[in-house]
Amino acid sequence: MKARSTAGSTRNAVSNTEAASLQQQRAPLVVRGNLQHDLLRLGLVPCAVAALALTTWFTQSRLSALDAAFNAEGHAVALQVAAMSDLSLYAGDLPALQNVANAALRGGQVTRIEISNSAGVYVNAGSNTAPVDQLRVYTAPVTLREASRATAFSPEGASSAGQAPIGLVQAFRDTTSYTRQRTLSLMTGIGIALLTLLVAWAAVRHMARTVTRPLRRISRTVAQLEAGQFDARCEVVGSKESPKRGHELAWLAHDINRLAERLQRNQQISEERVREATSVALERMAEAEQAALSRARFLAAASHDLRQPLHAMGLFIDGLVATASAAQRPAVQRLQESTGFMGVLLDDLLEISRLDAQVLTPSVTTVPLEALFDQLAAQHAAQAAEANVRLIWKPRGLAVRSDPGLLQRVLGNLVSNAIRHAPERTVMVVARRRGEQVRIEVRDNGVGIAPIHQARIFEEFYQVANTERDRRQGFGLGLAICARIAALLGTRISLRSALQAGSTFSLKLPLAEAVPAPVRVPEAKPPSQLAGLHCLVLDDDPVILDGSRTLLSQWGCRVDCVATAAEAQALMARPGNPFDAILCDLQLAGDDDGMTVIRSARTLQPDALAVLISGATGPDVLQRLRQEGVLLLTKPVAPAKLRALLSTRRVAVSA
Repeated sequence: MKARSTAGSTRNAVSNTEAASLQQQRAPLVVRGNLQHDLLRLGLVPCAVAALALTTWFTQSRLSALDAAFNAEGHAVALQVAAMSDLSLYAGDLPALQNVANAALRGGQVTRIEISNSAGVYVNAGSNTAPVDQLRVYTAPVTLREASRATAFSPEGASSAGQAPIGLVQAFRDTTSYTRQRTLSLMTGIGIALLTLLVAWAAVRHMARTVTRPLRRISRTVAQLEAGQFDARCEVVGSKESPKRGHELAWLAHDINRLAERLQRNQQISEERVREATSVALERMAEAEQAALSRARFLAAASHDLRQPLHAMGLFIDGLVATASAAQRPAVQRLQESTGFMGVLLDDLLEISRLDAQVLTPSVTTVPLEALFDQLAAQHAAQAAEANVRLIWKPRGLAVRSDPGLLQRVLGNLVSNAIRHAPERTVMVVARRRGEQVRIEVRDNGVGIAPIHQARIFEEFYQVANTERDRRQGFGLGLAICARIAALLGTRISLRSALQAGSTFSLKLPLAEAVPAPVRVPEAKPPSQLAGLHCLVLDDDPVILDGSRTLLSQWGCRVDCVATAAEAQALMARPGNPFDAILCDLQLAGDDDGMTVIRSARTLQPDALAVLISGATGPDVLQRLRQEGVLLLTKPVAPAKLRALLSTRRVAVSA
């Protein structure tokens, strides 16, 4: 058991070691400096170490040899003087000793000689002016020689006969020249070392440049390839003398050039494919645009063809309401309701067409939210009371920069949806300040919207809980219109909802300084009767002319109905025949155009209310009418809307 545990621990230690080794291999290798500096250090450091070691050894040997030679010369002079002065010193012959001392000075190796003994004999020769620290002293004992075997170099302290010394010789040498030679040798060694280092540095630098220069070119080429310049090439080639044994860097450059050529070919192939794909995409885009234009023309034509009979139907039905019997009245009201639903649908489609055509330009002003919320509260009070919904408004004294009409349309649609989907609950409209913006939220505690539907509720005709397409619940265009209007106002509608937790629709608008709410002046009610109002109706559809004549006559108006532009212009040009209102269709029979009649009315009947009634909803038509500044009523025109418009004209005439 112990052997098994030992083997297991050994395997664990080996596996841990292998894991540590693999981790070290995977760890990034940090490289500092650059290759040229590395090559300089690699070549220069060994040369410097070798040069310093050799120079130190040579200089040390030279200095040791100089020192040994200097000491040997001084010691030899001292021994020679001692050998020549033994008898004279023994005999006390001072002149002879003086001659020996002077003779030793003539060689120039010493600067001073002193000969003395214990008996008081003292002889010296030479100057004594040199500083003590520049003198080196060499001593030698004086011993008697045997006549038959005189030796000048007896061992120190004894003669050949074993006698004791009888005196002492001191030789003084000046070290000035020796120090000069020593300094010269030292400087020579240092100079040789510096020269060696300089030569080594130049050689290594040249070799480093030889290696790094092609590497720099290769690096620049790789950088150009990375930047997309696939025509870049490495201008690094091997020696022509030995192509089979080419330089490794030359082979590397050759491989990179081959890679660049392949990348360039791939780029050309990719560009050709992109051009082909772009051409196909442009063709398909052109086909899609053509299909969209065709669809738009079809929808515009279909819309016009639908609006014409619907407009006439609405005129006749509104005329029948007043004369219908009690038994007929429910059926007539159902017809009127159905006509109203169709008109709402066509109006929503027209609104989307206007937004897509970008014919609406927001008029941005300061909008006090308190006044806006009051208008919305009055607008939706009846709907909320019918659904038993409690409406809460919290403007908090804030104001925003936006178009008041478009903003009211968006918030009104959101509030209407909230009331419809939160029966017998609460809907709160609140404004919150967020820095330099105001966040307006429409919150309800209704059934909520599942996440799967939240991304599609802003699409046209998409409804979550109206699979049976009950028209009383709308047509699924309200949120699509609100999303387009929000984009026109420079914002977007955000949604936060969950099942059984209610929904919150919000949008952000720029903050504005709040202004005092204007004093509300009660508006004067227009007269309920339009008796005596002179109207000119121009339309190429006889049914619409009959319906308009019948309805306007019931309202007490005097009506002239014509089918061509020439007849309308003739009536307007007749003297003494002023018109109060001119109701003209846009698309007339033949080459006639309603805009021509409107222009003539502005000249011939400048006081008349000129109104263009049309079922055309194409973007080009809407752009044209917007540029002309024409008052437009879109077919089918609700009789109540037409009556309200004529009532404003009656008020102006009365004033």
